[in-house]
Amino acid sequence: MISYSSEQISTAEVAERAGIHKDTLLRWLRRGLVPEPSRDRRGWRYFSSAETAAVVALARRTSDVESPVYVETLPAGFAALKAIDWDFTNAKTNYLTHGIHPYPAKFIPQIPNALIQELSSVGDTVGDIFCGSGTTIVEALTLKRNAVGIDANPLACLIARSKTGIINEDDIAVLSEVSQVSRQLSDSIFAATDANDMFSSQIFRSDGWRPGSPRHDFWFEAHVTEELAEALSYCRAIKASKARDLALTAFSSIVVAVSRQDSDTRYVRREKNIPPGETLRRFARAVDQVTHAASELSELVEERFKCDVIAQDLLSNPKTPLMDLMVCSPPYPNAYSYHLYHRTRMNWLGMDQPRFKREEIGSHRKYSSNSKNGSTVETFRSEFTAILSWLSGNLKRGGYACFVVGDSTLKGQRIDNASLISEAGITAGFREVARIDRTMQSTKKAFNPAHGKIKTEQILILENVGEAS
Repeated sequence: MISYSSEQISTAEVAERAGIHKDTLLRWLRRGLVPEPSRDRRGWRYFSSAETAAVVALARRTSDVESPVYVETLPAGFAALKAIDWDFTNAKTNYLTHGIHPYPAKFIPQIPNALIQELSSVGDTVGDIFCGSGTTIVEALTLKRNAVGIDANPLACLIARSKTGIINEDDIAVLSEVSQVSRQLSDSIFAATDANDMFSSQIFRSDGWRPGSPRHDFWFEAHVTEELAEALSYCRAIKASKARDLALTAFSSIVVAVSRQDSDTRYVRREKNIPPGETLRRFARAVDQVTHAASELSELVEERFKCDVIAQDLLSNPKTPLMDLMVCSPPYPNAYSYHLYHRTRMNWLGMDQPRFKREEIGSHRKYSSNSKNGSTVETFRSEFTAILSWLSGNLKRGGYACFVVGDSTLKGQRIDNASLISEAGITAGFREVARIDRTMQSTKKAFNPAHGKIKTEQILILENVGEAS
């Protein structure tokens, strides 16, 4: 039993008695791990003996693991990371190909850029095991690194391939022709005098492919469906793979906007009154945008640096090149369901959405279920232990794995995901070397407000101390 004579113990003194850095105690207070103590007339915190004892007990619990859960100062070799303002307030995030397709909850490119510069060298291979739309791998290529991205979401892999694809003049010419034909057809539809003329066989070149979903008409007006089918036929007729990926990404980027789905992050129906011809006009504009962005990237990236995008579930142990550094923004348990909000696009592109639904890690649908098979925090811990065990064999020994992650709420309980991942890493052969707090931009829309708005997140850096294969 620990007791102290003083009833008004300062924050610094409590931290000293607990054997932790003062910043650790302040962080615990912000997270609610330690109850907020009273304050004196100057506004300074003071702790009672009982509150101090509780902090000491918490500090002892977090030090029972093989490697400390909280690391307060970056190692000397990380000096450049110490000087960075990780909030990146007002930073431009849609440069190069980063803005060619909407993708909810992606992290800003400045974060992987800084980590790649500090923790890897030119010619290294940088990986992202939850690559999403490809933010990390784009930055890796621009910084003269090879890149590898992995994701179970086939739509994410299409976008990531498009964002990292290096195109030539022939690709640009093909895409320009697609844009021109689409715009010409849009003009013909706008000029038509009645509904029958708008969609006559003389105007449309192809009958196109349409999703077979029984609820398709619920989400799309008839004329929007016809125009999307025509645009999709243009994309699929392109023989060059990189140009075809870019055209399909342009197509996918407008699907939700011209549908009756409210937005990328709200799967509810509302009427938008898209006029005939507008869908093809938007498609032409999107093709122009992706072509311009890909051309800019292609001028910047040297041909000797390669990028692999692997469409595979991490729990199936995909084969990858050996990584020198891994940087990712992993899924949060219960925070988001990518399979749901991407369903409309995936249906149009003929992708296996039900399979991705089964494989998706962290899905809100899985974690909100009250059935006996519903996911729990132990599900997430078990999955991440398996993933990090696999990563230990695919990341060089001494290489760093960086996770940009925030807390989430599961059945009313706040989940400290950074600590969970760190603890799973210890089991899998990693040790925590740094943890950095950052404040997310207040202008960013919370992607699951019903389950707790995330205002802060952490950059967790683990070192691989196990053997790499």
